[in-house]
Amino acid sequence: MASQPPPSNKWISWLSQIYSSGKGPVLGTVDAQEIEDKAREVMKDNDNSSMLQHSDGTTEPERVLTVAYMYTSKSAGTCSTDDANRKAFERWKIVPRMLNNATLRNVEASTTILGMKVSSPIFVGPIGKQGLVHADGELATARAAAAVGVPMVLSSSASRSLEDVAEANGLNGQRWYQFYWPRSPDVALSVLRRAKENGYTALVITVDTMIIGWRSHDHRIGYSPAGHGFGVQQGMADPVFMKRHGLVARHERPKFPFNQEEIRKKAAAGDEETKQSMFLASQWLAETGFGIFRTWDDLQFVKDNWDGPILLKGIQAVNDAEKAIDIGIHGIIVSNHGGRQIDGAIASLDALDMIMRSQKVLDAQKSGKLTVLFDSGIRTGSDIIKALAIGAQGVLIARPIVYGLAIAGQAGVEQILMQSICDLHITMGLCGFSDVNDLIGKRDELLVKVDYGSR
Repeated sequence: MASQPPPSNKWISWLSQIYSSGKGPVLGTVDAQEIEDKAREVMKDNDNSSMLQHSDGTTEPERVLTVAYMYTSKSAGTCSTDDANRKAFERWKIVPRMLNNATLRNVEASTTILGMKVSSPIFVGPIGKQGLVHADGELATARAAAAVGVPMVLSSSASRSLEDVAEANGLNGQRWYQFYWPRSPDVALSVLRRAKENGYTALVITVDTMIIGWRSHDHRIGYSPAGHGFGVQQGMADPVFMKRHGLVARHERPKFPFNQEEIRKKAAAGDEETKQSMFLASQWLAETGFGIFRTWDDLQFVKDNWDGPILLKGIQAVNDAEKAIDIGIHGIIVSNHGGRQIDGAIASLDALDMIMRSQKVLDAQKSGKLTVLFDSGIRTGSDIIKALAIGAQGVLIARPIVYGLAIAGQAGVEQILMQSICDLHITMGLCGFSDVNDLIGKRDELLVKVDYGSR
């Protein structure tokens, strides 16, 4: 009997449309490195600050790399942790299984992730200050996530208010809120209330950023968008914070492209609006970037005041994962912040491997007590498969989202999401699996760790 061709699905249809159009994808390529390279050129074109001011008063014309690209792509110190993230994926190799029936493939989670039915194991990670790379900023990303059907985690340091992003994400959009913990309880409670009222169903507490890491690329030029009013929009839209300064909440859309030197000149010339903006930015940074290191005991405050799932983002150690279980945290995101916090740290994929060898973690995950997600270094469908096989139930994508946004706005973000899921859909079948859920925890069956040495 002749075999019937499989029915079409949205992921394969997306790829088929590229071929039928004869024009290629929106971004001009689906290669991760080519997309990053193209984004770098676009961001260079958008950089209207032509002179670099050094601390000794000298200037440097025509920077080779735009500061916005450097801010997005670079990491802590020598960037060795970011490099380690990618090298870890290279060390884990897939051992495909043949002659399994993977004609019909499912990339949807058969169960919910923290009460949320998802169309794939992919999330848009929390990325701050997206307005640095595109005029629409987080609004474009929110619309793209909703269009593709992928959940979005909004950063506390977004360049648009959580209310405006929720509106762009729509009634059917799925969104979580990443919480940079304000120092003042009344402000913290206000942010939590706003997030809940605007449809953010889970709270992601980033625990690896009590202070900003040693980022030499920023220190070299004194680059601080937040200090100049860019990326502090959650504070400007918060009624409790703004009332403290005799003002009403406002939903800002900072000017694109961002020009730090122009802002400084306007403030020095006495422009009152600019001076107020920088003052409020400094006060919001004092709330959220104050350098006080929260403890496990402090988490009770959030548990008492947030009605919904809570995840801890930035977990790298087995003991911390097990401690999260002990205190009733609903989920962890194994992440090293894309290497942006600690130079010389363990690769996030290696941390996931260690954590998923803990019987306590495995038992909590199996019982539904703990959800395990992964972040830091995802670029391809094969990367997603490796993270799932090691034990993650879903992955967060970050830098590629920014690159797609910089090049083509909403359409660029949609392509990044679509190509990631399509790649996963195809490669999963080639590995011998028909259901994405069957990949989870199949490390010993699907992967082998190999070091081929330097090339």
